[in-house]
Amino acid sequence: MASLAQSKTTASPQVWAGRVLSGLAAAFLLLDAGSKLAAPAMVAANSPDIGWSLDPVTIRTLGLLLFVPTLLYIWPRTAVLGAILITGYLGGAIATHMRIGSPPLTHTLFGVYLALMVWGGLWLRSPALRAILPIRIREE
Repeated sequence: MASLAQSKTTASPQVWAGRVLSGLAAAFLLLDAGSKLAAPAMVAANSPDIGWSLDPVTIRTLGLLLFVPTLLYIWPRTAVLGAILITGYLGGAIATHMRIGSPPLTHTLFGVYLALMVWGGLWLRSPALRAILPIRIREE
């Protein structure tokens, strides 16, 4: 019995790597969402012209649309739903940066990098997700 309880509390290095990766992604997303919610005027003043209305209502709405999915991502029971919603948000950011001609490697593809962190972290920390989406290097 003691070994069963101990095995449930001891996480593998893979799970810890997933937690760290997910934590870094979540910290960035929460910081971004929080800045949009708390200081929309500062965000508007420091944002490039992306073709969006940068009024406080729009910026706060974008902040809320990122904040809620990030909270869902952090909570294990709703992490997959959160990751799906975050991916949609990041897709909009990628499309916006492509439309205005932002530098591809640093701005346009940043959403891809962040989505890889979100999904990679979730995949590493979730045995259920690994079972549904196995990565096979070679066919057996």
